[in-house]
Amino acid sequence: MSTPSRWWDPRRHADRRPVLLGRNRIIAALRAWFAGQDFVEVETPALQVSPGNELHLHAFATEIAATDGRRAPLHLHTSPEFACKKLLAAGETRLFTLARVFRNRERTALHHPEFTMLEWYRAGEGYETLMADCAALLAVAAQAAGAERLIWRGASADPFAAPERLAVADAFAHFAGIDLLATLDGSEGNREALAAAAELAGVRVAADDTWSDVFTRVMAERIEPHLGFGRATLLVDYPLPEAALARPKPADPRLAERFELYVCGVELANAFGELTDPAEQRRRFREAMAEKERIYGTRVPIDEDFLAALALMPEAAGIALGLDRLVMLATGAPHIEQVMWAPVADVFAGESG
Repeated sequence: MSTPSRWWDPRRHADRRPVLLGRNRIIAALRAWFAGQDFVEVETPALQVSPGNELHLHAFATEIAATDGRRAPLHLHTSPEFACKKLLAAGETRLFTLARVFRNRERTALHHPEFTMLEWYRAGEGYETLMADCAALLAVAAQAAGAERLIWRGASADPFAAPERLAVADAFAHFAGIDLLATLDGSEGNREALAAAAELAGVRVAADDTWSDVFTRVMAERIEPHLGFGRATLLVDYPLPEAALARPKPADPRLAERFELYVCGVELANAFGELTDPAEQRRRFREAMAEKERIYGTRVPIDEDFLAALALMPEAAGIALGLDRLVMLATGAPHIEQVMWAPVADVFAGESG
């Protein structure tokens, strides 16, 4: 029977310490960069009424007790997004946060149940500006770590090279032979059309898969393994069904103002031109929660306070970047727990069978 990893063993800690000190240098350099761009660092509460209404993210649930014994449910947030957008509504114009976030059912070489999310928002600016931010921050992190290349599992990328920009539809056509836009009926996905195209590309499709399920499987099997090698890739212009908190592109409402940053096949960041229509956001949340209940038998509340703030929020662009993954790439660490000072205990490590 195995036992949980004793990261605190002096010999193991001595092996990890150079990488952990590199993490500290990267965080300090990131903070200095944001300060130089006139950003304000903010802190957001981990305890929230709603942890976030993403379909496939699983939150940790808890409860709060009042002094008179009353109790109410709360959740640990999966992202600081709702609180950050409330601060935009309050009047902040450039903000960033290094937030501890919590996601259940996630533990792999690239996932951890508690990790650090770097999020930043620019009021009155477009999401294209965030693409330039990403390029700058890759260089900042590499310089702080003393790295000439970003590395993951033998692959590498130049952190100082301009990122490649690739549309999602072009990636589907090139790597999977799929005309993605032909599977969209306006802003809605045509499940049968995408399923048929995916099967022709050799991607398995289950009878109960939705359009989004098939899209995700094609992404994982055919697209992501090709992104971010040699230099970073900005995967842009996501279909609107895959952008729950992003606004539609004015030039093509089938698409959303969303991009993701990939390095060495690793998804590093997710960015939006932010949706500021509370009625449309409520509709999307309700649809996602109905689907979550169908698939997983559970749902989480909608944060009415967030929707109220959204009505006051200015036009803005925002992005979430996995800080731990960035440290991994800059230091060459093969596992996310190697870049964490104190990983969460693996309570299942001692189980067998």
